[in-house]
Parts: sequence; structure tokens; C-alpha cells
Amino acid sequence: MPTSRPAERTRIPGALLIVIVLLSISVFINYIDRGNLSIAAPMLKDELHISAAQLGLLLSAFFWTYACLHLFYGWLVDRLNVNWVFAVAFFLWSAATAATGIVHTFAALFVLRLLLGMGEAASYPSYNKIIALNFEEEHRGVANSVLASGLLLGPGFGMLFGGLLMARFGWRPYFLVLGLVSLLWILPWLRWMPKKQYAARVETTGAPNLFEFLLLRSAWGTCVGLFCGNYVNYFLITWLPFYLVRERQFSMDKMAKIGGIAYLLAALACALSGWLADRWIAAGATPSAVRKTFAGGGIGLSGIFLGLAVVSGPMVCVALVTLGVVAFGVSASNIWAITQRLAGQRATGRWVGFQSFFGNMSGMVAPAVTGYVLQRTGQFHWAFLIAAGVALAGAASWILLVGRVEPVVWDRKLRAHATAASFQPRVS
Repeated sequence: MPTSRPAERTRIPGALLIVIVLLSISVFINYIDRGNLSIAAPMLKDELHISAAQLGLLLSAFFWTYACLHLFYGWLVDRLNVNWVFAVAFFLWSAATAATGIVHTFAALFVLRLLLGMGEAASYPSYNKIIALNFEEEHRGVANSVLASGLLLGPGFGMLFGGLLMARFGWRPYFLVLGLVSLLWILPWLRWMPKKQYAARVETTGAPNLFEFLLLRSAWGTCVGLFCGNYVNYFLITWLPFYLVRERQFSMDKMAKIGGIAYLLAALACALSGWLADRWIAAGATPSAVRKTFAGGGIGLSGIFLGLAVVSGPMVCVALVTLGVVAFGVSASNIWAITQRLAGQRATGRWVGFQSFFGNMSGMVAPAVTGYVLQRTGQFHWAFLIAAGVALAGAASWILLVGRVEPVVWDRKLRAHATAASFQPRVS
């Protein structure tokens, strides 16, 4: 006889809904802040009379601290209260954004971009730790997809509105107001951040050392998968506007609309994918089948669409690029749910720290490789095909290299006990 228990299991506590909305807003702010210098680059270059090489250093400085400090923050959030670690980091990166609007030298801007990366590096170790501690497996698809929606809406907002606002009010007021208004986020966070651990405690996992982590096939699978997905993401964020304007001859307004609509649709697809994944698991499917289907299938489809886009006519290209961005959103909805389940509550910070460190190296690689290919060939054909190939490699990593999506038993004693128990004769 049917009961109401399944419905009870799929209900997220109201307090956690507020938490995930606040975290999603922080992701939205995060991705606006990291991309706003690219939008301001032409005005900033002319005003400060800096060279193209100096501009390149400013654009890359963020990733120097952002990628490297993931290791540190992964370690830190496993030891300290993650809610306060994230609050301090959020203050740092918002203050750096606001200060960017008032400095007048290349050196000061460079330091502020390093500080921005230093603050934002805490974000994904913190997000994943908070979700692992507070959301059960059947809720993590929704939780992660809501976060990933902020990741997609941030670039969309930047492309659609950031340039228009800077053109009207100037880049300095935009940075100053954005940074100061963002600081207001800390007030509701201090009020609503989790005061207790909502998810059931999992005592079968401990805290691994780096050597244990590096021996895991699934660890490398998640690292390679994230690197490939981020390659596609950073390729689109950094080069898609230029491609649409210079190679496809769209106007700035048309480019802004294409980019904004594509990322808006991707955010909606991401949220829907997370909900569908959780429903599928609640219906009895295994986390391995569900999470891998969305993570690997999404990034694989993204690569196929982008590969076809570059050899299509202008209108078909727009449709295929939009589908490529949407498919990336489908993939992004479930990738961190895989990591959270594999790592367990105690090791999530460290696992995410290393995975993010490795995965965000693509932020240095994708723009540089694309620029080099564009300079050598004079067109985007090979740049898109490389991105498509990387995306397909990411799909293979999520589906084949990552093993069963089940919690890893880190504790040596528990692991030895489980192994010994498996060899005990059964008594019938």
C-alpha cells in the first residue's frame, strides 16, 4: 500500500532552501566579478594607457591565486567552520571589486585581481562542503543545479547588461557600486547560514592524505572531467563575444542578446536537470547511472554542438552555439554531486580543493590556446574543434574513468575490517 514516506524524503527543509538561494546569489556575483574586467578592458586600456601585454597580465592574474589556493581552502574548510570561512572570503572578493573602481595604476589593479582570485578560491570548496553537510543524496541534484544556475546567469548578465551599464555610467562606477552592493549579501548569510548539520552523519569516511587521494582512479576522473568542462566554459566566456562580432559579423547588441539568451536557457536547463536527476534517483535509479548520464552526456552533447556550429551558416551557428551552452548547463547540474558522494562529508573540502585546483588550470589554458590558434590560422575553425574534442574527452572521463559513485571508505581500519569481513565464511 502506498505511503507518504517518499514525499517526505524529497522535501528540502525551508531553512536549507534559503541557504541554497543565498549561495546561488553568491555564485552569480562570483561570475560577474571575475568576468567584468574583460568587458571593461577596452575602456580601461585606453584610460590607463597600458599595453596589450599588461592587459593580458591583468586578465590572467585572477587565475594565479584562484587556481592555486583551492588546495589551501580545501584543507581549511575541512578543519574550520565553513560558513565563516566563506563569509570572510566573500568580503575579501567584494571589497577587491569595489576597490578596482577607485585605483589608477596598473600595479594596484594587478594586486586587486590577485586578491579577487584569493577570495573567490574559497567558493567551491565551501559550496561543496556546505552541501555535503546539509543535503541528503536525493536533494543534491537540486542543490547543485541551483548553484550552477548562478554560474550560468553571471556570464549571461555580464554579456547582456554589463557592457550596456559600463557604456552608460563608466567602468569605475560599475565596479564600485557592484562591489559595495555585493557586500550586503553577507548580512542575510550571517542570519541564515546553517547553524546545525542537517544531513545524516556518515561515519564510514575519514580524512584522506594526499597520497591516498592521488591513488584513486575516480579522483582523477573527476579532475579531468572538471578540467574539460571548464575548458569549454572558459572558451565560451572569453572568446564567444569576439567570435560572434568579428567572425560572424554580428553587432554588439545582437551579440549581447545571443549570449544573454543562451546563458539564460542554460540556467533553466541546469535547474531542470538537477530536479530530474533527484527524481530519477528517488524512483530507484543508482546515483552512478543518474549523475554520470547528466555530467558526461551533457558535456559530450556540448562538444558535438560546438563542433557543428563552426562549420554552419550564421543562423544555424547561433542555434548550435546556444544548444552547446545549454548542454554545458545540463552537465554542470550534477558534477559536484558526484564529488560530494564520493568524498563523503569529512573529505569533501580536500577533494574539491584538489579537483578545483586541477580543473581551473583550464582557465589559463583555454584562452591562451584559442588566442594562439586564432593568430596562426586567422579563424576560429580549429579553436572550436579543439574545444569540441576536449568536451568529448570530458564525457569519457565522467562516464568511464570515474568508478561507481559511492562513498569512498578512507579509514584504513574500516577498510581492513570490510575486506576481512568479505572473506568470512557464510553460515547458512
